[in-house]
This record gives sequence, structure tokens and C-alpha cells, in this order.
Amino acid sequence: MEAVDTALSNADSGDDAGTVEANAEPTLGQVLLAVEELWPESLAEDWDEVGLVVGRPDVPVTKVLFAVDPTLDVIDEAIEWGAELLITHHPLLLKGVNSVAATTAKGLAVHRLIEAGTGLLTVHTNGDSAVGGVSDVLADAFGLENVAPLTTAANGLPEEGIGRVGDLPDIMTLGDFAAKVFGVLPAVAGGVRVAGDKDGLVRRVAVCGGAGDSLFDAVRSNHADVYVTADMRHHPASEAREAAVNDRPYLIDVSHFASEWLWLPVAAEALGNVLTDQGYDVEIRVSTTNSDPWDFILTPGGD
Repeated sequence: MEAVDTALSNADSGDDAGTVEANAEPTLGQVLLAVEELWPESLAEDWDEVGLVVGRPDVPVTKVLFAVDPTLDVIDEAIEWGAELLITHHPLLLKGVNSVAATTAKGLAVHRLIEAGTGLLTVHTNGDSAVGGVSDVLADAFGLENVAPLTTAANGLPEEGIGRVGDLPDIMTLGDFAAKVFGVLPAVAGGVRVAGDKDGLVRRVAVCGGAGDSLFDAVRSNHADVYVTADMRHHPASEAREAAVNDRPYLIDVSHFASEWLWLPVAAEALGNVLTDQGYDVEIRVSTTNSDPWDFILTPGGD
């Protein structure tokens, strides 16, 4: 995957920059305010941990790197590029810890970030739920119309929530739609798995970036013909097939990483636009590191 370079310029900001000096460098705290405008922390699920993990709010920021995962390779990429801020979709510290000693991978990640002066910010389920979030980007990529949330946000607008459901402009076969999904997503070892009649017809599509096999009730209540999500476990998928009506919803299981990577260029552009409108000059790009954990797959072959 190629880097998505969204370097920003304030050449067109004019007098709208207010009291902010043209081409000024924002502090990390000012970037956090822009992030909150786009992906409010109030939209995060109760179990989630989002927000600033590492970093001083008063540090100037000139470069921001977006990535799916805060892996050591991604952190090294951010440091080598000179980014003062790394924004990742997945949290580094989702569960409580008693130590960040560098003898563990997560502890080493924290040490590398602090020692390099690189901040780490998590935009997770707040980035899923917000308008223009992960599932909205998937819905757009698949060409869905009349899109609405699968489950509405407890603290958000009616159009905010986890997952999306919408309609294809034209009826497609499951096989053709699965091929479209495969073509849209970044290429990873796991590919795309499909459950259902290859020649079955689909129009209403439910999507959820990341692991979404807990949303089958919402998928069924929205009368989706097919559900696209990642990390489908054996039992929920099997039970969904057993409970299917007229074999629907069909299931399309994709890479967790790939399903969320599509959001990164859109998120980078959105943050760049907000900062530019405020008169700030920040270079923003998307990580080129593939943090999907799988390297290759063996299949029995056949058509």
C-alpha cells in the first residue's frame, strides 16, 4: 500500500485564520481539539479506551501519521519520519496494566514514543461511530445509498452509531458483490471469505468495520441481504447461517486491518482540512506499514 500524503498548506486560509498566524504550528493540545471536533470522545463505547496515550499538550506538532495499529514497526515509521504525533485506530492500552517496563512489547512501545518525543492518540469506536467514520467509508466504497447506522449512538446524532446499512444502486449477485469488496479493500493474506449462494441476489447491505459479529440482531432487523464485517467467529457465523431466512443474510468476512485501513486517508484529509481552516500548517500522511498479522494462507483451490 502506498503512502497517502496529505501535506497541508495554509495558502488559501486568508483572513479566516482569526488570531492564528498563517502557517503556524499547532500544539498537540490544539490538534486534540480538532480531533475532538471530528471524532468526539463521547461517541466511544463504554468499554473502549480512546484519547491521548502519550504526549505533552504544549509540544508543537508539524507532522502527524495515521495508522490502524500502534505496532512497533508503525511507531518506528512515525519516529523515522519525524512525526510528533501518531494517531492510531486501535488502542495500545485497552486493558489495565501494572507496568510499562521495556521488557514487554507494549512497554517498549511506550518507551520508544516518549524517548522520541512522539505522541500517541487513539481514535477507536468514536472513529467508528462518527459521521464519516470507518463504516461510513466502507459504505461509500461499496457504493451504498440511503445509508443509516446499524445501531445508533447513545450520545450522538441519529446518523451516528456503530455499523452502517444501505442499498446498492442495482441488484448484484453475491459473487459479483464479493468480488467488488475484494477489489476495494487492501490486499492481505486472508483475502475474503463468503457464506452463501454465489448466484444469490443482493441489494441491501450491512457493513461494520472491524469485528462485528455481535451485531447480527441489528443486521437481521434491518433486513440486510448480506453482511460485511471482519473477524467472524465460528459459532456466531454458524448460528447466523442457521437462523437465516431464505439463506439471508449472506456473510462476507474480511480482514480486520483491511476493513479499517480505508478510513485512514479519509480521516487524514478531514483532520488536515480542520487544521488548515484554523490557519495551521501540518503535514499529514498515512502509514505504509501493513499491520495485518497474517503472512500467507493455504486453500484447497477450486472455482
